[in-house]
Amino acid sequence: MTDQCGLMDLTEEDVLDAMRSMQGYVDITPGTFREIYELAYDLALKRVRSLGRADEIMSSPVHCLEKGMKASDAAARMAALGVSGAPVLDGEGRVCGVVSEKDFLRRMGLPGTTSFMAVISTCLNTPGCMVADLRGLLVDDLMTSPPVVASRETAVSEVSELFSRHSINRLPICDGDGRPVGIVTRTDLVGAMCGR
Repeated sequence: MTDQCGLMDLTEEDVLDAMRSMQGYVDITPGTFREIYELAYDLALKRVRSLGRADEIMSSPVHCLEKGMKASDAAARMAALGVSGAPVLDGEGRVCGVVSEKDFLRRMGLPGTTSFMAVISTCLNTPGCMVADLRGLLVDDLMTSPPVVASRETAVSEVSELFSRHSINRLPICDGDGRPVGIVTRTDLVGAMCGR
């Protein structure tokens, strides 16, 4: 059974197992342990909900790519900027997609969690390295679209939910016309939740 946040509810057996695994003697009943845990969990939720808004933790300016750009140029720009992903803008300057390392890896037939060394190993052991297949592609062929975006006013707790629900590592923050004003990365989000 799960609670409203999708986390598992603790059973009495879970509590007892946790208490048995702790070093030393724990002078507390399972019921009291569970009560302390639930109180701590509720306080943590309140802390996350009070973190503020996206515009308080976002980075700006946003490094963007343009629709119609060659995939090789997009990869070179992302490498030069030291970023693993970027929003893609249409001709009007609106976010129309997002490209990340995961998109390149997926197009190469690899899981999005593949390490750099796994890419090298696969490429070295594949005649006509699979990276060559990307040379003729445009950023449009790789990008995830429609993009997941948020506004400046979006609560940090909702930003966290979007990261989790969509398995993303960056969230463009857009104005009312869909133009980027900032970006929240997983690093920004973790920093906000850890009080940095």
